[in-house]
Amino acid sequence: MTDINKTIQKWHASFKKGTDFDSWGQLVEAIDEYQILARHLQKEVQSTANSSEFSEDQKRTLGKIATCLELRSSALQTTQTQEEFKLEDLKTLEPRKSWHLEKRRTWSLRKRRRVELEWGHLIFSPPEFQVGFPDGTLLPRLPSEPGMALLTIKIEKIGLKDAGQCIDPYVTVSVKDANGVDLTPVQDTPIATRKEDMYIHFAVDVEIQKHIEKLPKGAAIFFEFKHYKPKKRFTSTKCFAFMEMDEIKAGQIVIELYKKPTDFKRKKLHLLTKKPLYLHLHQTLHKE
Repeated sequence: MTDINKTIQKWHASFKKGTDFDSWGQLVEAIDEYQILARHLQKEVQSTANSSEFSEDQKRTLGKIATCLELRSSALQTTQTQEEFKLEDLKTLEPRKSWHLEKRRTWSLRKRRRVELEWGHLIFSPPEFQVGFPDGTLLPRLPSEPGMALLTIKIEKIGLKDAGQCIDPYVTVSVKDANGVDLTPVQDTPIATRKEDMYIHFAVDVEIQKHIEKLPKGAAIFFEFKHYKPKKRFTSTKCFAFMEMDEIKAGQIVIELYKKPTDFKRKKLHLLTKKPLYLHLHQTLHKE
């Protein structure tokens, strides 16, 4: 038996051990098993291409399963039931016959994706993952025009108290006028995979698709943070942030996060949290 199959079978055994503990009401033991397995999976996700036998798509799936384990572990430790991640939700990773690691995708207009991950001689199929384009829909910089400036915004990271539990996180960037009408094409970042402490790191450049001088008074640049919710089986906006025209200047900027739904007219804004957690950006102006 190859090393990779041995590893997968160990993961499968750990998964079954945890769900058995969970079913029997041995919650402390279940939590320990879920957390141990989640750490093993996340370690594989964070490994470099040279040190891993898994493809990037397969590691992305491992990361999703690790997050589901963390969600169930958290649910067992809280008395809140509103967003409880139940054992039945975790068991949507149902065993199927086969023996090798594979993935399958069915794409819809917004890239609906189903990924099947096999553990040794069994396959576990997570709930259908509906996400944006995994590699993003970012556009190249516009051609320069004399006397006019173009703006590049690097989305560095976002701070969230539950950053480690977000599945397939990405940011949708749009430029709106004062009435919430699009002024440029909407762009999605690639899905972020690096999570540390309370931060999700993107480190991705977004080229604003209009010269700054051509943006009307009252315009704003919006950043919607989105992630997949396995319990509800769809991609949801968790929070949003925005920059107004007087905030466009070269260098670092940190902006506040607001509760959904996204208010493109900026009339009724409510902060997401009182904690010092923000969207971290870096702006670069290009002018001939």
